[in-house]
Amino acid sequence: MIKMTRIDYRLLHGQVAFAWTKNLSANAILIANDDVVNDSFRKQTLNLAKPNDTKLIFKSIEDSIKAIKSGVTDKYSVFIVVENVHDAYRLTKAVPEINKVNLGLSAKRENTENIAKAVYVTETEIKELNELVGSGVEVLVKQAPNDANVEFRSLLK
Repeated sequence: MIKMTRIDYRLLHGQVAFAWTKNLSANAILIANDDVVNDSFRKQTLNLAKPNDTKLIFKSIEDSIKAIKSGVTDKYSVFIVVENVHDAYRLTKAVPEINKVNLGLSAKRENTENIAKAVYVTETEIKELNELVGSGVEVLVKQAPNDANVEFRSLLK
């Protein structure tokens, strides 16, 4: 069962590993990222941040889609973490079971707009998130589990 998908450019760190995983009662974290899957140093580093009782899985976006669709993840309570909006968009469009996306942290980059604390998005990312919302996906901006739920669209000008 997919508990939630989170966009966080840092991927796995203390807040994600412990606060979110515990809050969601997740027993597996899926890092869905095309770069990390082929980077043994990053995988080793991210492994250091995972809770002891939680399975950590690294897959590309395509392999994540295939794994979820095959049912191999069904035996876990899965918390998916992606690095950026586009990866969340790709994953969510391909996997109808993903019905909740948490826009947690998105890095400041060229041509981004700051819509919330530590959340920067481009026009393209706004379009992708709006498309997800339009298709029934709940997109919340929320850094920590105890923060208030803020609907993505409510932050747009």
